[in-house]
Amino acid sequence: MEPLAKLFGSGARLKTLRLFMFNKDAAFTAAEVASRTKLSKEIARHEVAELLAAGLVRKKGTQVPAQYQTNPRFEHLDALNMFIRETTSVRPQDMLKALKRAGTLRLVALSGLFTGILEAQIDLLVVGDTLDERVLANAVHSLEAELGREIRYASFPTADFRYRFGVYDRLLRDVFDYPHRILVDKIGL
Repeated sequence: MEPLAKLFGSGARLKTLRLFMFNKDAAFTAAEVASRTKLSKEIARHEVAELLAAGLVRKKGTQVPAQYQTNPRFEHLDALNMFIRETTSVRPQDMLKALKRAGTLRLVALSGLFTGILEAQIDLLVVGDTLDERVLANAVHSLEAELGREIRYASFPTADFRYRFGVYDRLLRDVFDYPHRILVDKIGL
């Protein structure tokens, strides 16, 4: 178990906390919390109830089913937000392990969320041969559940990537002209 999960009581609490901290303006039903964090509905309901009791989360409106969002008046919101942002990351080995199930990876580059540039068009670039898009989408969804944020990603077959790179495609320029981190490079950039 990751040290923060022990500190906050459980991995489920940490995932739920990250979801609400990274999406302060969004409102979620308990079912949406379960889906976004990959937790069971019962556990998600329990964690939302605990955060509601602590005052970090509040009910929004009177809709059925109930929607919850981060309470902007929570006394320690800024300190908790800074702490969660500074300590949230996914180890590159874990990320590659999840992505390798999708096919043969030739290039994996991180930008945007992973480098602190939130305005970037994409956070993850995956280039590979025989990539299974469904498996890749599931891997990214698992990473999103760990991070508590949506990951914008793009994937290309190797030939398509080489062409786009050669014609200075804008999407690729947004990755490679700004801070980025390359995890796998079998193309020879």
